[in-house]
Amino acid sequence: MPISHHIHSDIVLKRKHSGHYNVQLLIPMLLLIGIGIVMVYSASSTLAHEHFNGEYYFLKKQAFFAFIGIIVLIGFKNFPYTYFTYLTYPLIILSLVFITAIEIPGLGVEVNGASRWLNLGILTFQPAEFARFVLVIYLAYSMSKKENSIKSFSIGFLPHFILLVLFALLFLHQPDFGSIIIFGALTWIMLFVGGVPIMHLLSPLPFLSGLLFVLMNQKPYIIDRFMGFLDPWKYASDEGYQLVHSFMAFGSGGLFGAGFGQSYQKLFYLPEPHTDFIIAVIGEEMGFIGVIFIITLFVVILHGGIRIALRSDEPFGSLLAMGLTTALALQLFVNLGVALGLLPTKGLTLPFLSYGGTSLLISMASVGILLNIEEAAT
Repeated sequence: MPISHHIHSDIVLKRKHSGHYNVQLLIPMLLLIGIGIVMVYSASSTLAHEHFNGEYYFLKKQAFFAFIGIIVLIGFKNFPYTYFTYLTYPLIILSLVFITAIEIPGLGVEVNGASRWLNLGILTFQPAEFARFVLVIYLAYSMSKKENSIKSFSIGFLPHFILLVLFALLFLHQPDFGSIIIFGALTWIMLFVGGVPIMHLLSPLPFLSGLLFVLMNQKPYIIDRFMGFLDPWKYASDEGYQLVHSFMAFGSGGLFGAGFGQSYQKLFYLPEPHTDFIIAVIGEEMGFIGVIFIITLFVVILHGGIRIALRSDEPFGSLLAMGLTTALALQLFVNLGVALGLLPTKGLTLPFLSYGGTSLLISMASVGILLNIEEAAT
C-alpha cells in the first residue's frame, strides 16, 4: 500500500502553516535567479544581437522562465508531496518516453553533435533534466517502501541499479556520457544514504570498469577530452579550448572583477558563455568576491535542504528532500568543477543562474517540494 495512505491525513491537518515560506531557501534562490537574469543578459547580449537581431533575446526568455518558475514553485509548495507516491511509475515511463523520442526525426534536436533536446513545437526541453528529477522521486519512494529490507541485494540494490542501467543505455545512444555519470553518482549517494550496504554499491565496479575500457576504445574522443582536461594549454585549439578561455575569464576578473558588461571572453571566445560557462563570465565581471558570494548562496540553500531532510520524520519525505538537495549539489559541483578545470568538460547548467528553461523550472520545482516537505514536518 502506498505510503501516502498512512500519512495523508496527518499532512492535511498540518496545512494550517501553508502560508509559511522558508526564507533560508527563498532569499538565496531569488538572489541567484536575479543575478542569473542579469548575467544571462551580460553574457549573451552580443551573441543575441549577432544571431537573433536583438540583444535582449535571451534576457526576455530567461525572465519569462523565472516568472513561470515562481508559479511552478508555488504550485509544488502547495501540492502534497506524498501524491508523488501515486505518480512515481507513470513519471518513470514518461521520462523514458521523452528520452526515447529524441531519436524520432523532427522531435530530437542535435546540438554540437549530440541529440539531447526534444522539440514539441510549442516548447523545447531537455529530457535528461526531467529524468533526473524523476529518478530522485523514484529512488525516494522505492527505498522508503523497502526500508525493512533495504540491506537485501535483490531488493535494496538490484532494482535501482537496473533502472540506472536502462537510463544509461538510452543516454549512451545520444551520446550523453555526462548524464550517465550524474545519474550514477546521484543513485549511489541516495542508496548509501538510504542504508544500502557499501559492498552492494561496490559490486558493479568490475563491470563498469570493463564498460569504460570498451567505450574509450570505441569512442576515441572520450580520451581526447580527458587529455584536454589534463593539459588544456597543450590542446588549446581543440579539446582544451573552452577550459583555457574559462581560465582567462577567471584570471581577468581578479579580486573584484572587470565590472558588469566588461567581459572580454564572452565576445565569441568562450563557448556557451550564458549557459554552461556562465560562472566564468561572473568571475570575469564580478571577480573572486562575486564567485564566493554565489557559492555562499548555494551553500545556504543546500544547508536548508539538508535540514529539511533531517527534520522530516517520514521516510519518503526525508529521502526525497535529501535526493533533491543532492541533485542540486551535484549540478553545482560539476558545473563549477568543469569551469575551474577540476573535472573534464561536461555540458551541465548552473542551477538558477544558467540560461535554460528546463533547468530553471526543475530547480525551482525542487525548492517548492522542499518547502512542502518542511511544511508537512512542522
